[in-house]
Amino acid sequence: MSIPISNDIPDLIAIRRHLHQHPELGLSEFKTSDFIAEKLEAMGYQVTRGLAKTGLVATLRNGTGHRSIGIRADIDALPILEETGAPYASQTPGLMHACGHDGHTTMLLGAAKRIAERRNFDGTIHLIFQPAEENFGGARLMIEDGLFDRFPCDAVFALHNDPGLPLGEVYVRDGPVLAAVDECRIVVNGRGGHGAEPQDTADPIVAGASIIMALQTVVSRNLHPVDSAVVTVGAFHAGQASNVIPQRAEMLLTIRSFDPEVRNRLEERIRAVAEGQAASYGMTVSIDYERGYEQTINHAVETDFVRDVAGRVVGPSNVHEFPRPSMGSEDFAYMLAARPGSYFFLGTRRTEDDPPLHHPRFDFNDDALAIGATLWVEIAEAWLRS
Repeated sequence: MSIPISNDIPDLIAIRRHLHQHPELGLSEFKTSDFIAEKLEAMGYQVTRGLAKTGLVATLRNGTGHRSIGIRADIDALPILEETGAPYASQTPGLMHACGHDGHTTMLLGAAKRIAERRNFDGTIHLIFQPAEENFGGARLMIEDGLFDRFPCDAVFALHNDPGLPLGEVYVRDGPVLAAVDECRIVVNGRGGHGAEPQDTADPIVAGASIIMALQTVVSRNLHPVDSAVVTVGAFHAGQASNVIPQRAEMLLTIRSFDPEVRNRLEERIRAVAEGQAASYGMTVSIDYERGYEQTINHAVETDFVRDVAGRVVGPSNVHEFPRPSMGSEDFAYMLAARPGSYFFLGTRRTEDDPPLHHPRFDFNDDALAIGATLWVEIAEAWLRS
């Protein structure tokens, strides 16, 4: 494996651990943005700030070529209390980099340094440091702020670390790679009372439980067996005491899909099931259904390009086809809808027992930093000499 930035590994580890210690939520990444901008300006990049509030774009031009490339790294953290016990653990209780965005940012900063030193390209490189991937759709907000009008890109690329895949292996996939995501809040409106006198109440817990069970049939009995979708009830809140029937019960759902017709059908059936089940118990529901990120769809030419470059970096035997789309979601979908490009995965697994993404004990594997940085160097330079 070729790792041309191996001499920079201590610096990359220090950067990654600094970012890990200072996590910030989406659209509040002010110190993170300051840190990134300072590093890039010292390398000679033209840095433009303020896209989507805390996002920034670092631009470097070389030669006379008219081609351009955009490479994105997400910079936000999650509202999770860290349990890694690492000496560089989050210094902000309740916030942590549990998805590896600290690693993503560091890899792109490492690549930026080597790209600026080598100047082995002809054209324009835009490094996109995007806020709010986890919550507010920072990619969409940056586009609305004129990202691709102000920084034209012939293609855009992004990667995500995956602690479930072997370290240094790259996984690619043409076409749909990540699902569209929607969220739904269902409130069951009951009539509270004493737990010893249930006949005088309309129990929203019972109705809510019935709704939850009925929702399990939305995918299995309303969609064609070959259509992929997920309906998960992730939260159910009602009551505070054993002898009190509450006035209401609330549940929160995440819904994942790939096909627009399936997406519409899911909303239709979720609403019908919730309303019908509640009515059967003499109650009503309030439903707040919110469409989230679109499905992430890779483009064939750009995915073939990543496959080829990755093979030269990590070796052809370490580049694999992602066997099926993931039900995860990504707001990089908006960038891929606006420009051709590809989103791929880099394995970062240490052991078979590695915590998954979004886990309070997750910690990005620093051994992947040089690999990811090298991938970005080679992708940028190859794109701008092809």
